[in-house]
Amino acid sequence: MTTSPTEIAASTDAVSDVLRASGPRPARPSALSTSLSFGWRALLKIKHVPEQLFDVTMFPIMFTLLFTYLFGGALAGSTSAYIQFLLPGILVQTVVMITMYTGITINKDIEKGVFDRFRSLPIWRPSPLVGALFGDVVRYSLASVIVLILGLIIGFRPEGGVVGVVASVVLLLVFSFCLSWVWTMIAMIVRTEAAVMGVSMFILFPLTFASNIFVDPQTMPGWLRAFVEVNPVSFLVTSIRSLMAGEPDSSKLMVTAVMCAGFLVIFGPLTMRLYNRKT
Repeated sequence: MTTSPTEIAASTDAVSDVLRASGPRPARPSALSTSLSFGWRALLKIKHVPEQLFDVTMFPIMFTLLFTYLFGGALAGSTSAYIQFLLPGILVQTVVMITMYTGITINKDIEKGVFDRFRSLPIWRPSPLVGALFGDVVRYSLASVIVLILGLIIGFRPEGGVVGVVASVVLLLVFSFCLSWVWTMIAMIVRTEAAVMGVSMFILFPLTFASNIFVDPQTMPGWLRAFVEVNPVSFLVTSIRSLMAGEPDSSKLMVTAVMCAGFLVIFGPLTMRLYNRKT
C-alpha cells in the first residue's frame, strides 16, 4: 500500500499544527549550561565506574607517604622537616600527573562514536570538551584535598594559613585545567587511548621529576639545573610554596599565569580545529 502526496501533505500539516500548539520553541542553551551538563556527565561516569577514582585517591596517598619517608631523613634530616618542603611539590605532581586522563577519556569517547553525536547537537561546539575538563577539575580538587589532609596529619604546617592554602589550590586547578588542553589535542591526533597515555607519560615524567619538586636545584649539574629552572612545573611549585609560606613570589606567580594563558590560547584553538575536522 502506497501513500499519496495528498496524505503526506496532510500528515505534515497535522504535525506542524501540533508543534505550533505546544508553544514557542525553547531558547537555545547557553555555552555555560551545556558545558556544565557535560561536566555532570563526566561525574556520572565516575558514579557508574567508581574505579576511575583510584588515581585521585590511592596515588596521592602513596606518593606522599613514599617520598616523605623514603627521602625525608636523607635529604632534610627528618621527615617533619622534609614534609614542609615536599608537600607543595607532591601536591603539584599528584594533580599534574592525573591531567592526562582527560585526553584518555576523550579519546575513548571518540573511538566509541559518542563525539560524532555531540557534534550534531545544536549546542556550543566546544561544550563536550570544556565540560569534560570541568568534570576533571572536581577530580583534581579531590586529589588536592586528600594530599593536604594527609600532609597535615604527618606534620605539614603552612605558615600562609588557610588563605595561602586555598590560593595555592586555586592556582593549581587553573594550571591543571589549562594544561589539560594539551592532552585533549593529543587525544584528537592519536588513535587509541593507550597511545594517549604513552605520549602523555613521555611528556609528564621529565616535567615532574626533572623539577624542584623533590630537591633544591642548586646542587644539580649545570645542564640539568638549566632545564629545571625553565621547567613550567618548577615555576608552579615555587609559586605554590611561596603562597603556602605566606610570602607570595610575584615574579613566579606572573610567569605561571602567563604559562596558563599560553596553554589555553595555543592548545585550545588547536584542539577545536582538530575536533571540527575529526571524522
